Amino acid sequence: MREEPVFVGIDVSKRCLDVALPERIDRISNDAAGIAAVAERLSKAAPELVVLEATGGYETSLVLALQSNGVPVAVVNPRQARDFARAQGRLAKTDAIDARVLARFAEAMRPAPLPPIDPSREALASLVSRRRQLVDALIAERNHLEHAAPAIATWIDRHIAMLRDQLAQVDAAIAATVEADHALAHRHAILISVQGIGPATAAVLLAELPELGRIEHKQLAALIGVAPVNHDSGQFRGQRHIAGGRASVRCALYMATLSAVRHNTSLQAFYQRLRQNGKPAKVALVAAMRKLASILNAVVRDDRPWQPTLTQHGC
Repeated sequence: MREEPVFVGIDVSKRCLDVALPERIDRISNDAAGIAAVAERLSKAAPELVVLEATGGYETSLVLALQSNGVPVAVVNPRQARDFARAQGRLAKTDAIDARVLARFAEAMRPAPLPPIDPSREALASLVSRRRQLVDALIAERNHLEHAAPAIATWIDRHIAMLRDQLAQVDAAIAATVEADHALAHRHAILISVQGIGPATAAVLLAELPELGRIEHKQLAALIGVAPVNHDSGQFRGQRHIAGGRASVRCALYMATLSAVRHNTSLQAFYQRLRQNGKPAKVALVAAMRKLASILNAVVRDDRPWQPTLTQHGC
C-alpha cells in the first residue's frame, strides 16, 4: 500500500523554527546548524510539501536549504494562513499552533511550491519584473473596487487576495535568489545600508542597473533619467526637465527618495535646504533623487556600507 503523503508546516521566527511533523512538533534554533538539521531530516522524510510564512527574510536561508535538499517548499502570505486558522475556529496563537496550522493549510490548500532558485542577475530581473506586474495589478484592482457594485466587489476582493499571496511568493523568491549568490547578497547588503533603500528597491537596482558603481555620477543620473535636460533656443531659456532613462529604476528611486527625505538625515537636510531657498517641492525632490543615486553609486563603487559622514566626501 502507498503511504499517506506527508505535509509539514514550519513557523519561522528570528531565533527558532517550530516544525510541525505528522507525529510531533519540534523546536529548533534558526541558525546554520538548525537549518541544516531540518533540511536533512525533511529530505529523509520526503514530504509532499512544506509550507512556511513570509517573515521578512528570516525564512530565506531555510528555503534555500530545503530546495538544495530536494524538498518542495511554498511560502505563503501570513494573512492567508491566519484566515485559514480562523475558518477552522482556531483563535489561539502560539508558535506551535501556527506550525500545525501551516501543516494543515499545506494539506488542504496545496499552494504551489517555489520554483528552483536560480542565483543569477537574469533570474532576479525576471522576478523583479513579475513583482512590478503584481503591484500594478493590485493598484488597478483597488481602483476598480472604489466604484464596484457589491457583487463585483466580492470578485475583486478575491482577486486582490490572490495577488497579495502571489506577491508574498515572489518576494520570498527574490530574497532567496539574492542570498543564493554571494556577489548579489554582498551588494544588496551595501545598498540597504543606505537609509531609504529597502529590499525591494535594492532588488530593482541589482537587476536593472548593473552599471551602478561603475560609471560617473552624471552618467548615472542620465541613465536613470534624473538629469535635467536643457530647453533653450536663441535668447529663450526654458525650464529644465528630466527625461528619458530607465523608467522602472526611476520609479523605484522616487519611492525610496520619498522615504529618505523623511528618515535619512543627510538627504533630509539637503531637501529642506533647497526648499528654504525657494525651490519647488518637485524640483527639490528630483535633486534629492540625484543625490541619493550618487550616494548609492559611491557606496557600491567603494564596496562598503554607507555612513552619513561619508556623504560629504566623494558623493
